[in-house]
Amino acid sequence: MEDKRIKRYQIVKGLVIVCSATLIITLAKIQLFNPYYSNKASSTTLNQNTIYPSRGLFYDRNGKVLVINYPTYDLYVTYKELMPGMDTTLFCELLHISKETFEENLDKDWSTGKYSRSIPFVFLKSIPPEVFLPFQENSFRFPGFKGLLRSIREYPEPHGANYLGYISEVTKEEIERSDGKYRLGDYIGTSGLEKIYEDAIRGSNGVEFVLKDNLGREVGHFEHGKLDKEAVSGSDIKMSIDIELQKYGDTLMQNKVGGIVAIEPSTGEILCQVTAPTYNPNLLSIHNNRGVAYAYLLKDTLKPLFDRSSNAKYPPGSIFKPILALIAQQEGVLHDYTSHTCTGAYYYKNVSYGCHQHPQPYKLSVALQHSCNSYFIQTFRDLIEIEGFNKPQVGLDILVKYLGAFGLGKPLYTDVSTESGGFIPTSEFYTRMYKTDQWRSTYFVSVGIGQGELQLSTIQMANLAAIIANRGYYYTPHLVKSFIGNQLEIPERFRTQNRVPIDEKYFEPVIEGMEMAVQSGTAYLAYNPEITTCGKTGTSQNPHGESHSVFFAFAPKDHPKIAIAVYVENAGAGGAVAAPIASLMIEKYLNKIVKRKDLEESMIKKSLVPKLAKT
Repeated sequence: MEDKRIKRYQIVKGLVIVCSATLIITLAKIQLFNPYYSNKASSTTLNQNTIYPSRGLFYDRNGKVLVINYPTYDLYVTYKELMPGMDTTLFCELLHISKETFEENLDKDWSTGKYSRSIPFVFLKSIPPEVFLPFQENSFRFPGFKGLLRSIREYPEPHGANYLGYISEVTKEEIERSDGKYRLGDYIGTSGLEKIYEDAIRGSNGVEFVLKDNLGREVGHFEHGKLDKEAVSGSDIKMSIDIELQKYGDTLMQNKVGGIVAIEPSTGEILCQVTAPTYNPNLLSIHNNRGVAYAYLLKDTLKPLFDRSSNAKYPPGSIFKPILALIAQQEGVLHDYTSHTCTGAYYYKNVSYGCHQHPQPYKLSVALQHSCNSYFIQTFRDLIEIEGFNKPQVGLDILVKYLGAFGLGKPLYTDVSTESGGFIPTSEFYTRMYKTDQWRSTYFVSVGIGQGELQLSTIQMANLAAIIANRGYYYTPHLVKSFIGNQLEIPERFRTQNRVPIDEKYFEPVIEGMEMAVQSGTAYLAYNPEITTCGKTGTSQNPHGESHSVFFAFAPKDHPKIAIAVYVENAGAGGAVAAPIASLMIEKYLNKIVKRKDLEESMIKKSLVPKLAKT
């Protein structure tokens, strides 16, 4: 019995050995001796292609597209795969380049390690589709070259360059800091909203593994595309900007220097952000000759690259008076019917601060209506000297604390990448400035009328108007209203209400005075019988020339829809230029059309640029 089992085992073992040998011989014949398979393996190569995503589009608050993606192609070359005797004449004709350009783009210093003969590098960037597609049809003639579809930015509306920003190719440092997020050749937001919301709008790269024959032609996807990954498009952005209001602001500010910021008070959404002079954002698009355009803008002495709506720091002038009035009321040193005498100037020892002729400021609203310097310098002193003439540090510290609550002396932390924090002088500042702590309020009373060391940005001024419009609160100004097509929310800080420590009752006399200023005071040129506007003029002294014209306002008085600040450099009194411009902007936004054509034409034609040197 045992012998039979051993015999069967040997038979089965022999059959397994014979079958295994037969299979091995068959595979050897197929894979080692049959030239078909070896030829196929040698005639195909596996290429990994990056698929770049579509960057998120930008729309204005009414759905008008502001930033789009324009398709172009980047042509890469692997030097080691170039075919000797390639038809360079045809190559250059198809790509519309010279032979000199061809040779220059291939001539690399291989010793630096920046380039490798076996790794693809960019041969030609931003080739338009109408040029690249004929080249692609002939690509089999040019082994070693590979085109990649890219999207670059274009701007259908040539406005808003200061806040839209632009994209650039990532630098080596950015790649190293990205922890693998970016690779050589990727684009990244460099400024503006493109930079602030880069993570949301960039999308993510895809990849495909493609087999190519020895002529460079694609013959199929590796393993039927099982390893391929689709690119994911970035999130589209719905901006708070009203592009029609933005365009109108650019029109009014042509041939002027300054800025306009308008905000929706109930949300903090920025309706327009004008800086003048400005430039067409398409100038700094990647497919244009950006270097030349940037150098030209940089040399312009009017500095169009400088964002005067958010980055410039200005003395606010008399628009600071309503804020001082609110704080002084809250601290009990000013009341609605507080009266101060004005004799045409405020006098202290041998120094005087002039004031124009106007009725006696027998109460707060009248003082605001006529912007009485004497009234508010005395109010400022009453606040700073709240603990006595010899203890000004106490009063100034109180003022600084309130101003911080109003968002001054620091950035508002908007999504405007160029935002400045302005400057609020503190007790420590004056101690350093005067090299003693024995300074007095009389040393810097000009701060009480928005002069001296006090500096604000235009966006901060617009936010102050929004605070008054809301009777005591604001939402941090922001440019992005929502993200389209996903569950992303705008940052929480833009959805959080910020309340200033002023009782609501103290806003009423201030608002009354601002309404009176427009109806029959210093801002009478801003009066519009169809819209109840509350505003305050400012004339900011300029030691280097004509004063700056300043105005902030909100409208309508009840349930306000717009708060605005206008700052025009070297334009004179606040009521002469800034106030009418703001009034026209308010009319444009609320009524969509402007009826006061004479005022509109006079503001458009007013040119203040000749007062400044320009190349």
